[in-house]
Amino acid sequence: MVAMERVVATESGLVGGRRGRGKSITWRGIPFAAPPLGENRFRAPQPADQWRGVRECDAYGAALFQEKYLTLTTPLKLQPMSEDCLTLNVFSPDSVPSAPRPVMVFIHGGGFLMGMAATPIYDGTHLARNQDVVVVTIQYRFGPFGFLDLTDYATPDRPFETNLGLRDQIAALDWVRRNIAAFGGDPGNVTVFGESAGGTSVTALLAAPAAKGLFTGAIAESPAPELVVEQDTARIIAAEFLRLLDDPARVPGAPHDGRPFPAEQARRLLSRASGRTIHETGKKLMDYAQKVDIGVFLPLAPIVGDDILPQSPLQAACAGVTHPIPLIIGNNREEGALFSRFFDLTPAVEKTVHKLAGTEGGDAIRAVYSAEKGDRSRLAGDFLFWGPTSVFVDGHSAVAPTFHYRYDYVTRLLKASGFGATHTTEMLAVFGSLKTYVAGFLAIADWRSVSRLVGEVQGRWGGFARHRDPGRDWPAYTTTDRQVMIIDDPSRVDADPDAGRREVWQRLHSSDVPG
Repeated sequence: MVAMERVVATESGLVGGRRGRGKSITWRGIPFAAPPLGENRFRAPQPADQWRGVRECDAYGAALFQEKYLTLTTPLKLQPMSEDCLTLNVFSPDSVPSAPRPVMVFIHGGGFLMGMAATPIYDGTHLARNQDVVVVTIQYRFGPFGFLDLTDYATPDRPFETNLGLRDQIAALDWVRRNIAAFGGDPGNVTVFGESAGGTSVTALLAAPAAKGLFTGAIAESPAPELVVEQDTARIIAAEFLRLLDDPARVPGAPHDGRPFPAEQARRLLSRASGRTIHETGKKLMDYAQKVDIGVFLPLAPIVGDDILPQSPLQAACAGVTHPIPLIIGNNREEGALFSRFFDLTPAVEKTVHKLAGTEGGDAIRAVYSAEKGDRSRLAGDFLFWGPTSVFVDGHSAVAPTFHYRYDYVTRLLKASGFGATHTTEMLAVFGSLKTYVAGFLAIADWRSVSRLVGEVQGRWGGFARHRDPGRDWPAYTTTDRQVMIIDDPSRVDADPDAGRREVWQRLHSSDVPG
């Protein structure tokens, strides 16, 4: 029996939590690695520093540099920003468990460009209390801090590693393995879950050799399994980043003399630049990716070809070499609607589809989506999220029990706004944070329905975390019957509900299938 006390001993020192309403207790802002500052900048996460006495962990750690409005925790309060962001938070029921509790480790989204654990909807209190689990939410480096390949400029005295964001996630999972028992959690029963870029991270961790053994279950919500950058392209992007860092007046993608960027000058720039300058320079890479055809949507994303990610998540799934771990995975019905309003991916998607013209896959896409008159946002959502996910599901289901879903639920407000069951809306149900200013607003006039849905989704996620069973009415997916849980009020199971569109994406990705 593990006693839950306000003060808990971790490997780095004692941490003090805070009791909250509803018999809950939280420890916020616990460092799981050393601050990635100075010589640790652009390095793999290093062991956390030790401290004496009790560290009061009653506030979230700083967010990584991003646009200020993205760090709002209330309509009038911003979360502080810093490169010193490698912290995690533990949420638990404030009671003595009869046995160690299942652990759920959450990875936030944000397109590998933004996000923070302090976002109010990620408060793990409700999920932890309702499902009698320990919830951990983590932060990691993204954007230029987490996904630049600077290895061309390294020396033995100043090394640089790749995929720092994924390495941070792996370090956080390793911290959980070593320390979570002190918080009443079971280190042998850890489910990693994430949404959007966090869901993509989950699929990457399933393909990462270094993540083996760190978790026993996985939940990927709205992943984009092909949101990756090949290592050769990543090095081109890093060189452009250095040119932009060296010359702030430079137009992204402008011609240059073709010579490699001087390594000594690169190391000097990377050491001296402020965190804010690195962030601002990283933003310019978005313009660069749009102006110069380098074959990627987002220039800063998991890098394929190093020791952390030898092959893409989709390639690993198709080859049958993802970690054989039970998985819940799915998408929202109208993934692309959110982006069509705020960040329209459709032109880039249609440009890629145009390049595929004349190929079997490209012609199939044109035939299916031209029939869906005016539905450009569905094409964008399918291209980035649902299409690759459907291929990933087929591959992973051959190595481990896989439960596939489609989230259809919409509140009246979401329906009236035209967003429908768009990207991120399932987070309202997963965390059940209805008292946050965003979630509460979306649930207006639908409290009873939303409450039923929250209970159902949390029950399924919690049941999966506890004993890998999301409900007797939810059969595992196989390529024979393709059973998909349609999450709604009420939910139902359909066989291959989007067969025509699924076949298009499988045809497009057939080259990823061995043999």
